[in-house]
Amino acid sequence: MEAIDLATVAERIAELRREHRALDERILQLAANPEDDLEAKRLKRRKLKVKDCIAKLESLLIPDQPA
Repeated sequence: MEAIDLATVAERIAELRREHRALDERILQLAANPEDDLEAKRLKRRKLKVKDCIAKLESLLIPDQPA
């Protein structure tokens, strides 16, 4: 991978981590109000998708090991 690609991947990971933290904060706020259970569930699913995406992108940053 080229250096610019790695920088782009690292930047995207940082964006996703910020989104993940924001979702976590919003979920905690909604926990106090059980009436918003549907929105909390939706946000939790989004948070898991963001976490999976972060993991995929981080795996791109790990160099391949020769066999």
